[in-house]
Amino acid sequence: MKRILFLILLSSQLLSAQRPLSAQAEISLITCGPGQNELYSAFGHSAVRVKDPAQNIDWVFNYGIFDFDQPNFYLNFARGHLLYMLAVSDWQRFQYGYRREGRYVHEQVLDLDSLQAQAYFEFLWTNARPENRDYYYDYFYDNCATRVRDGLELAMGEGQVKFKDSTFYQPSLSIRELCDEYLEYQPWGDLGIDLCLGLPMDKQADARIEMFLPDLLEAAFAEALIKDEQGTRPLVKESRVVYPQIAKPQKSWWRPLVFFSALFVIGGLLSWLYFKKPKTLRLFDALVFGISGLLGLLLLILWLFTDHKAAAYNFNILLFLPTHLLLIPSILRGKFAAWMMAYLKFMPIFYAVLLLTWFWLPQQLHMGLMPFAMLLMLRTWHLSRHGKSA
Repeated sequence: MKRILFLILLSSQLLSAQRPLSAQAEISLITCGPGQNELYSAFGHSAVRVKDPAQNIDWVFNYGIFDFDQPNFYLNFARGHLLYMLAVSDWQRFQYGYRREGRYVHEQVLDLDSLQAQAYFEFLWTNARPENRDYYYDYFYDNCATRVRDGLELAMGEGQVKFKDSTFYQPSLSIRELCDEYLEYQPWGDLGIDLCLGLPMDKQADARIEMFLPDLLEAAFAEALIKDEQGTRPLVKESRVVYPQIAKPQKSWWRPLVFFSALFVIGGLLSWLYFKKPKTLRLFDALVFGISGLLGLLLLILWLFTDHKAAAYNFNILLFLPTHLLLIPSILRGKFAAWMMAYLKFMPIFYAVLLLTWFWLPQQLHMGLMPFAMLLMLRTWHLSRHGKSA
């Protein structure tokens, strides 16, 4: 909170009076490497540096600031109304945090003439003012990277900045596959994203969508062109490694596939030991079906009752059926109504079909959840065979 207040106060002080840039001014795209301390840092970060020695300016315009203490933060986050802001900080203070974490900092100096540099600076200046700095964050279409690109295009004028149409990855990847590339060291974060975000994540990313990732924005800037009355020239005139990558993250063996495989083995052993006494496993079954049903209910709420666009049409609901919650009272009693027995007899077939079609569904489901689907298939089959009718 103190850091957020400092940035807000610093922004207000820096923007207290507008300053024209001198001929020595440089505007750069800053790209910061991924970090593995938090999920949100795993994708890296983008910002804009404005340096003008003649004006004693060396500022960073940073679209990646949010405040945990903003009113109704957690409610707004759950509803998809997460408010971010554009803040201004001193360059040395900005880069210090990334140096401390051993994350690289790259700088690309833009080849803007004095009028273009002034136009972009004034755009950033205006957007950093208190009445303009807040915006509603979107993971893939309106974030710290896309705001840098969009602001440059608006400031420069239509058609003056030309990005390549071809994607960085050939063949192109889906948004989900792009995220997977950055979550190799965050297996549980990867599971959370794959679980909570639905079919929109499986859209093929074109060259423009790819730029939601900071290092792909850096790659796009490296190949972009400026087309103006002076002719055509590269957007970037100089690239610098301000600080190299030092941190070397380690992969963890404790991954979702390991956990759910172990859970399936435990469930299989219990089912064998108490093959004709499923009532003995009622607490285990209540936990398994309760968690499954609650997760399904959460996914349904994210889809239907929030503005998280990427959470829509989530095929994970086929695995985590909210209707499993209806089984809990009967599981604890050890007796099932006739319709519940029919439900239990249908579920093994349902899960068998889901497992057989797992890799051909429109949405890419997380492979680590396959053992959990197998566990649900096993336990519904066991209950349907040896459960008692009410």
